[in-house]
Amino acid sequence: MHTDRERCVRAVQSKDARFDGWFFTAVLTTGIYCRPSCPVVPPKPENMVFQPSAAACQQAGFRACKRCRPDTSPGSPEWNRRADLVARAMRLIADGVVDREGVPGLASRLGYSARQIERQLLAELGAGPLALARAQRAQTARLLIETTPLPMADIAFAAGFSSIRTFNDTVREVFALTPTDLRARTPRTAAAGPASGALTLRLPFRAPLNPDNLFGHLAATAVPGVEEWLPHSPNGVGGAPTGAYRRTLRLPYGHGVVALTPTPDHIACRLTLSDLRDLTVAISRCRRMLDLDADPVAVDDQLRTDPLLAPLVDKAPGRRVPRTADEAEFAVRAVLGQQVSTAAARTHAARLVTAHGDPVDDPEGGLTHLFPTPAALAALAPQTLAMPRTRRTTFTTLVSRLADGSLRLGADSDWAETRARLAELPGFGPWTVDVIAMRALGDPDAFLPTDLGIRRAAQQLGLPSTPAALTARAAAWRPWRAYAVQYLWATDDHPINFLPV
Repeated sequence: MHTDRERCVRAVQSKDARFDGWFFTAVLTTGIYCRPSCPVVPPKPENMVFQPSAAACQQAGFRACKRCRPDTSPGSPEWNRRADLVARAMRLIADGVVDREGVPGLASRLGYSARQIERQLLAELGAGPLALARAQRAQTARLLIETTPLPMADIAFAAGFSSIRTFNDTVREVFALTPTDLRARTPRTAAAGPASGALTLRLPFRAPLNPDNLFGHLAATAVPGVEEWLPHSPNGVGGAPTGAYRRTLRLPYGHGVVALTPTPDHIACRLTLSDLRDLTVAISRCRRMLDLDADPVAVDDQLRTDPLLAPLVDKAPGRRVPRTADEAEFAVRAVLGQQVSTAAARTHAARLVTAHGDPVDDPEGGLTHLFPTPAALAALAPQTLAMPRTRRTTFTTLVSRLADGSLRLGADSDWAETRARLAELPGFGPWTVDVIAMRALGDPDAFLPTDLGIRRAAQQLGLPSTPAALTARAAAWRPWRAYAVQYLWATDDHPINFLPV
């Protein structure tokens, strides 16, 4: 979008927050860069230069605005609706791959040379993988400086910097403040940090956001021990927020527990990590799970073009697709949920968690385990699984393929290729493949025409109810059919459609 100068100028002059993260405004006269909704008086158009990323602004010598904090704007929706090389690379960079494995590791995961990746990222984003990862490290450092009392040396290494000197130089260059000055600008109550070691953050999103089906789905399908909904209560447990979805996270350096609470203008996020180096990855996975980088206005405008869908969109705009923090975990749970009720699927998953999950401590709630790894599930005796023989075969084949790496589900997945690999597995029909594509891979155009709830909603609304006819009608909803699924599901009174109390 940054190449459409006229449109960008209009967005900046109207301070339109919908475009935050789509592009960044670099101001030639001040040497700073801002988000489009920056509250200051807009600069003259001739003094604006538009960049596709914060990293490109920083690489061009611009500093982050201290008023609008452009480094904390929502991520670009581009990386959630595309599955090409650049989009997959951006998802991996957000997941911390460059910090852990370097550019060669990023290239290896994507199956391209480092030079090809560098060239394509530079062409589209104005910055290479190292610059993009550096911008992300700077944002992580700022979060830790402002929300924890940690010593600066600990923050430097937790944010992924190789040395304290690099940390100091980067913070000074990006924010025009030293780390100490940055902390001094933060109110003492915010910088002090809770005694429990938890980090309290605000996850931004583009409005509108309807939390009902998003948190309703996560809470209604929560696996005991791994996930829970902490109801509203006048007295929280051990400082934990109430009215929150909580779950354990398996992370590259350790594990974590996150509590996510919807508010009108952000998602309140409380993270407890066994290793602070996992902060960036944990935030990225929470944002993906809640679909926070979506562009709801673009989605809803497209779906409103169908006169039978329009009333559903107008009634509760801003529905997101509830996704997952662990793609392999979701695939396993999708198989456990085949042809059984939500309650039965939770029971099956809870048994696996108790028997094969890694235990964790949770003084603030009732979480007890991390979900079992594919390797742990592949090692169990098939006859111990309380399910029909055909589904047992489906389950054991899936976990063995995940464990040996012949099937990879993650931020780097090519959607079309992964769909084809899933469809080859025994017991994997269109519904299972598409629900994994929608909620694990993040394909915004995944569609479930054979789903009973979808067919029932279609019939109720006067839409075609046979899979073939409904698929033909849904062609007009592309590329947002996964969001149409959420609106159609919402016509039912199932608990997944309601925010728990």
